[in-house]
Amino acid sequence: MIFTILSMLGGLVFLTLGAEGMVRGAVSLANRYGMSALLIGLTLVGFGTSLPELVTSLQAAWNGNSGIAVGNVVGSNIFNILVILGLTALVRKTMVNKAAWRQSGMVMLAVTILAILTFTVVPEMPRWVGALWIGLLFVYLGWEYWMRSRPHKKGSVEPAPEVALVSLPTWASFGFIVAGLVGLMLGAKLLVDGAVSLAQLWGVSETFIGLTIVAAGTSLPVLATSVMAALRRQPEIAVGTIIGSNIFNLLGILGLTALVLPVPIPATIIAVDMWVMLGAAVAFMLFSRVGWRLTRAEGALFIMFYLLYMVYLVQHAAAVPVTATTLLTTMPFVG
Repeated sequence: MIFTILSMLGGLVFLTLGAEGMVRGAVSLANRYGMSALLIGLTLVGFGTSLPELVTSLQAAWNGNSGIAVGNVVGSNIFNILVILGLTALVRKTMVNKAAWRQSGMVMLAVTILAILTFTVVPEMPRWVGALWIGLLFVYLGWEYWMRSRPHKKGSVEPAPEVALVSLPTWASFGFIVAGLVGLMLGAKLLVDGAVSLAQLWGVSETFIGLTIVAAGTSLPVLATSVMAALRRQPEIAVGTIIGSNIFNLLGILGLTALVLPVPIPATIIAVDMWVMLGAAVAFMLFSRVGWRLTRAEGALFIMFYLLYMVYLVQHAAAVPVTATTLLTTMPFVG
């Protein structure tokens, strides 16, 4: 038991450090070769916080643990809105940009509905669906860049906040990228192997572990970014980070995972958790539309919703049989 917990904790540490190294090296390299701060903020930094989810889901799918691969993405999207945005609103009243709500927020809602329709019709995501979703992600990125690079007008989306551009020597930038990639790979293996082991030890499904512990753990970069933005009196940045992360989680992570290896969608996620994810997205859109802000009371309500969801998951955890077949061979301390 202690080895399993240490494996997961070590995995989270390596994932966090690896994501930081990858983003820092990529930002420095992009800045050195003339990439604009706007585009860096929209892509490398904005989606860099989702790197732990990406590598973890790929590792889980490769190991045949689809419950962790899909549960990680769905659980992260739920955690992002109900917990991270809830905590951000508790720290400081969060203002929501009207144009961003109409553009990026609506895209997030549309992508969530697309995921539900896809999983209902196609219980196993084939490669062509993964390729389609990756294509949609690139379309969204191009559209977002075009919208944000237009001359500023009243009511338009404000430019992305300038990111701290640190120019490192080229060799150092590549060093950060390589070290970050190694950290991500090692962290994902430790986390996934530990999660499979924990599911077996507790007698619960991999999907439950993916929806809870793995999802919350891989969302730590988004949590840190959002809370720090609120403390620095820029809570609106947290909203953009969460919206972008949720879009990337579905289109990018599940799309790329299916492109590499077709992913079966666990029946429990189709029946329950996808609808919770949709409910969280709808709640965010409705609450933020009233006064274009999220109050502390609404933040507390989000967290309460998440706690109720956790109670439901715990009550039904043991009712779903464990499907792991590679436990002993994937445990890092066993062989």
